[in-house]
Amino acid sequence: MKIMVFTEGTLFIGADDVSLSREERIRAVQQVLAAQEPIDFRSSVPAGKAVQKLHAWHRQGAEIVYLTSRTTPKEVDDIRYLLDRFGFPDGGLFFRREGEAYRDVAERVLPDILVEDDCESIGGEIAMTYPHIRPEFRARIKSVVVPEAGGIDYLPDDLAALEVL
Repeated sequence: MKIMVFTEGTLFIGADDVSLSREERIRAVQQVLAAQEPIDFRSSVPAGKAVQKLHAWHRQGAEIVYLTSRTTPKEVDDIRYLLDRFGFPDGGLFFRREGEAYRDVAERVLPDILVEDDCESIGGEIAMTYPHIRPEFRARIKSVVVPEAGGIDYLPDDLAALEVL
């Protein structure tokens, strides 16, 4: 089983946002985006117990791969740095190539399960991956949507339970 997990907003949150409620985290992201301030992704931290959750799935045989919103080599390296720094399970880190949408990446990688957040801070479903995947691929990919900046702690540790969500 291959599980693709979105990184920003799903696995990682800003280090300054850890003590904030999820709603406050969303507002903080919206403020940064509105001000067009650069985001220092290297200062991000795992949301909750994301590392432990992915290791639980990996121990059961899941291949974990990652999808980032970052597109430049430096930005992708920043996310790779975070995955290594915090000890996430090894796995491919995928990103959009020039002219690609997230759906193109998901269709190319073809995970069994796609875990992504609801993109509340940037427009919701319009910014998500799964809703834009073509029907013939959607039939092969299970979608698991979590609240942005809310973490994945509440998802089941058991892969069989995750498959039927």
